[in-house]
Amino acid sequence: MSVFRAIRGRKQPFCSGFTLLEVLVALVIVAVALAALARAGSQALTAQASLEQRTLALWVADNVLAEIRLEGVSTAGRRQGQRRMGERDWSWQALIQPAPGDELMRVDVAVYRESNRSTPILTHTGFVPR
Repeated sequence: MSVFRAIRGRKQPFCSGFTLLEVLVALVIVAVALAALARAGSQALTAQASLEQRTLALWVADNVLAEIRLEGVSTAGRRQGQRRMGERDWSWQALIQPAPGDELMRVDVAVYRESNRSTPILTHTGFVPR
């Protein structure tokens, strides 16, 4: 009987740890947080790429306006061409028209990606003397 009492009188060890339900809830929380983090990172990359593209297009338009200023303009019309900027090919179209008054011409430069000429990435307006 002494053996029975020794076994029966032994204290149960304290069970520590997490239940399966607690682990599953924690995994769901981590999965949702990681999905939100991945989405935020994706949106940041998309915004950065769009900003880079618009910046390069603005530089192309500024260069075209500078060249038109240097060449001088006396009549209204259209010009177009291609440029390479930032290791990318760009197309541009310049619409030259009289501005209010007699001394200036308005120049609207639309810049397109060489691969997609349907919608301009940027339209930049400047004024040049006649």
